[in-house]
Amino acid sequence: MKETNDQQLAVKIYKALGEPTRLKIALLLKEESDQCCSALLDKLQTVAVSTFSHHLKQLSDSGLLMSRKVETYIYYTLNKEVAAKYAPFLLE
Repeated sequence: MKETNDQQLAVKIYKALGEPTRLKIALLLKEESDQCCSALLDKLQTVAVSTFSHHLKQLSDSGLLMSRKVETYIYYTLNKEVAAKYAPFLLE
């Protein structure tokens, strides 16, 4: 049985959310969208900057996060369309 793109994306999303810090980031962005890295880091408090970047990349690569750059800041938002399809519990 050949994997479809939908199945591959689902696996990426579930792997990304399988890490507790990444799940916390997604849940934070559900509550307050359009957050910059420093605001998210302040709320998490226990994550090193280097690993935080890795977590954001994993979530972005899975399609769960959208980002926009304003000058030197990058703002992240939960992609609610993707979350609704693959991880609806995030939106509850």
